[in-house]
Amino acid sequence: MPTRNQIRSLIRAKRKSLNDIEQQQLSSELLNHLTARADVLSAENIALYLANDGELDPLLFIKWCWQNNKNVYLPVLHPFSTGHLLFLHYQPSSIMQTNKYGILEPKLDVRLIKNINEIDIIFTPLVAFDQTGNRLGMGGGFYDRTLSTWFKKYCLENNKNGEQKGKNVNEKIPLKPYPIGLAHDIQLIDEVPSQLWDIPLPEIVTPSRQYVFGLSSI
Repeated sequence: MPTRNQIRSLIRAKRKSLNDIEQQQLSSELLNHLTARADVLSAENIALYLANDGELDPLLFIKWCWQNNKNVYLPVLHPFSTGHLLFLHYQPSSIMQTNKYGILEPKLDVRLIKNINEIDIIFTPLVAFDQTGNRLGMGGGFYDRTLSTWFKKYCLENNKNGEQKGKNVNEKIPLKPYPIGLAHDIQLIDEVPSQLWDIPLPEIVTPSRQYVFGLSSI
């Protein structure tokens, strides 16, 4: 099996090979998928990201959120807690700056920080994923730390409901912030070599389809 870094290099090269026209078309297809979702339509607070390094670009969806009175939040590197993220309100007028990874983020302002538990949906970028919901990121562990508390609650609530109420193991229990990965179709691989600290995702959306992963796999 290829190492995690070998997979990162391969998939990053694949997605960066997509030209501007292809990226725009894929972004439009993503918009169509996301704006048809009931949970998106009912959400008030949505966390997203600005595309970098060939990532699937959610900018059209961000603009749709603004037009439909959704609050959009972007990740910002925590200034004091290394490896952690803050989520700041993002508007067309937001003052932006480049972080140490070369990614644009809103200028830090404590008045704009949103508690992660008050965000309805968090759309996460990723490098690669597999059919069981395992996600391979860039290696910093930022989203794994962000979602660790959610994941513990998710497993606890679903196991409790499954045991006490006899619910189908594939029935989702939505807890904030509900995470959904966004990726190009070419980012799907046979198997992501996971680590103990990796947080799998309940859903991943690509321009062509939606992957929903049952609890039996996480």
